[in-house]
Order: sequence, then C-alpha cells, then structure tokens
Amino acid sequence: METIARSQPSSTRPDLRLFADAPHRLAFLAGAAALLLAMAWWALWLADQRWHLLGMRAPQIPAGWAHAVVMLYQVFTPFIFGFLLTVFPRWMNQAPVGPLGFLPAGGLLLAGYLVTVIGLFAAPPLVIAGMWLTLAGWVYGLVRLAVILWQDAGRTWHALSCGFALLLGATGLALFLAYAHGGDARLAFASIKLGGFGFLLPVFFTVCHRMLPFFASCVIPGYRVVRPMPALALFWAAAFGHVVLELAHAYAWMWLPDLALLALGAWLLWHWWPRAPMPGLLAALFLGFAWLPAAMALYAAQSLWFAATGEFILGRAPLHALAIGFFGSLLVAMVTRVTLGHSGRPLAMSRVAWFGFIAVQIVAVTRIVSEFAPGYATWQALSAFGWLIAFLPWALRCGWIWLTPRADGRPG
Repeated sequence: METIARSQPSSTRPDLRLFADAPHRLAFLAGAAALLLAMAWWALWLADQRWHLLGMRAPQIPAGWAHAVVMLYQVFTPFIFGFLLTVFPRWMNQAPVGPLGFLPAGGLLLAGYLVTVIGLFAAPPLVIAGMWLTLAGWVYGLVRLAVILWQDAGRTWHALSCGFALLLGATGLALFLAYAHGGDARLAFASIKLGGFGFLLPVFFTVCHRMLPFFASCVIPGYRVVRPMPALALFWAAAFGHVVLELAHAYAWMWLPDLALLALGAWLLWHWWPRAPMPGLLAALFLGFAWLPAAMALYAAQSLWFAATGEFILGRAPLHALAIGFFGSLLVAMVTRVTLGHSGRPLAMSRVAWFGFIAVQIVAVTRIVSEFAPGYATWQALSAFGWLIAFLPWALRCGWIWLTPRADGRPG
C-alpha cells in the first residue's frame, strides 16, 4: 500500500471544522454513534425481556422489526456514504466532492439516527420521524452520487452497482415508512428482505470486488489481480433471485441462488487470497470476506432442509453469519483502512483494531451457536452486549482520529 509521509500535525485537539475537509469524517462519526447506540438499545431490550429489570417502553413498531430496520438502514449507511462520496470521484477521475455535497448528507443521517434512538429509549413517535430524516439524508447523498455517475456516462460498473444498491436501499426504507404510516405488514417484510440482499450485501460485495485485489496488489510483489466483471453480473442475478424467492416465500428453492453465491464467494476468495505473507490489515479484509461463503452455505443448507422436511432448523443463524460475520468484520477492516489512509497514519492494524476484529468473530460465532443452545434468550442478549464490547474501543479510537487533524499535517 502507499507510503505514508509522516510529519507532526499542527494540532491534536478535536476540531469540528474538520468535518468540512473530507466526506468520511462526519459520516463515519455518525455511523460509529449508530453502531453503538443501536445495539445498546437492543441489548437492553433483550435483557429486559429476559430478566424484567428495566421496564422499557415498547417502540411504536414491533421491537424485532425496529432492530432489523435500524441495523439495515441506519447503522451501516453513514459508513457507506462516507466511503462512496470519497471514492466515487477517484474511481471516475473527477473533482472531489465539496462540503455542500457531503455535509448535509452526513448531518441528516446523524440527526436521523439520534432522533430514532431517542424514540426507541423514551419517545416512541420519534422513531418514525428519525427514519424520515435518514431517508432525507439518503436521498441527498444519492443525488450527489448520481451526478457523478451521470458525468461519467455510466462507464464505471462498480459505481453503477453501488448506486443501484443505494437506490434499492432507499426504496426499502420508503417501504418500511409506508408500513409505519398504516400500510400492510407485508411492506415491512419486503423492506427487511430488500435491505439485506438488495442493499447491504451488494454494496459490500461490489466494494470488495473492486478493492480487495487492488489492496493486495499494492503490498504483495507479483500479485495477480483477478477481478472478472461477469462475476459482478452473476452476483446481482443470484442476489436478486434470493430476494424474489424470499418475498414469494419460496424457501424450498432459495438454495439455487444461495449455492450460486456460495460458489462465487468461494471462487473469488481462492483466487484473491495471496500465496505469500501479508500484512495484518490485508489479512483482516480477506478473513472478513471469507464469512460470505460461510453464510451462504448456512442459507443453502437451511433451504435444502426445508425443501426436504418443511422445517427451518437453523433459525437466524445464516442471517447473523452474514450480518455480524461478513458485514461486521469487513466494517472493522475497511473503515480502519480508510481511516488510517486518510489521516496520514501507517496502514497497519493496531491492537485496538485487532481486538475489535477478533471480538466480532467471537460475537458472530456466539450468535450463530445461540440458535441451537439452551437458554436462547440469554445467549441472544449476551451476543448483543458482546457487540458493544467489540466495537466500543475501536469506535472511540477512530472517533478521535476523525475529530483531529491528519497526522502528516496535510488537509483532508
């Protein structure tokens, strides 16, 4: 990876004016806040349901759906916009996005989540108001990215893939808001399914498809980049097939797209994995990606067993292998890489980053195993608290970097 020029920064004090220097600063801070507050509410809710200690108020919508929608549409979204508003101009050789292009999006996403979490803890009607603010920030950011895509005339397939996934995500959040305002419950069901395989998974997969072999080629001498564009088309076909079959409740046939995603993920991982020693940060990225074929193996097994017996035996284990294992692991690795690279620091996993990454692996395995262990509710609550333990030190360390000047004294 690139050589980092080191010099002494002019100041190490937090400065809110730095939010205007780069798209990722405010957006990543918003994501970190959501990352912790979302799971804090869910952990306390699960603990209260299990041990009846707090007497927490029920949200305006079913708690399980609230948890799903917040995680799908509010926790990862600021990180995604912060990253894409940074890299889209670079991918397409255009001028960087200015403050008016990214500050309103980051601010609205942060405000939307803060209003939502206040609603979850104390004022149920605010949950929906917060989601409307989130959608407003989403649309603002999406329009700004669409302008870049328009100027590129659709020549960059990775950008088009991410843009389409963000459009599907905005649609999914709008569907949930339609349900919240008196619509059919099937709208909420569609929203949750679209958020996973129509929004988050496509964004993560597309970014990995573009960036992982590139990162490896920067640090592994003689590394051969394998990045076939048909793989991106095959991914979208399989992911779309999964969504359609799940919306149709055709669970006995979901193994078809799920096995395709398993094979695709395993094939890419085999060809991407360096045959030489690699830095810890690169290893974390590849280990995070390895959760994709693992999660799809669980999804396929679930579907095949259902086709044979009519029973679901794995519960939400496949979902959490994907959400915690794949999304959570790659979030730590990718955001660490971007944060270090855009703050003038060496591109290396610190002890705090390794703690977060390893702890996420433990949380993912714990949540998967909890589907089969006695005392399911207890293990579910412990997994939620484990998420907080995993991410808190990492988020605090990264938050300090986002709030302070670059270590090399350069702007950005």
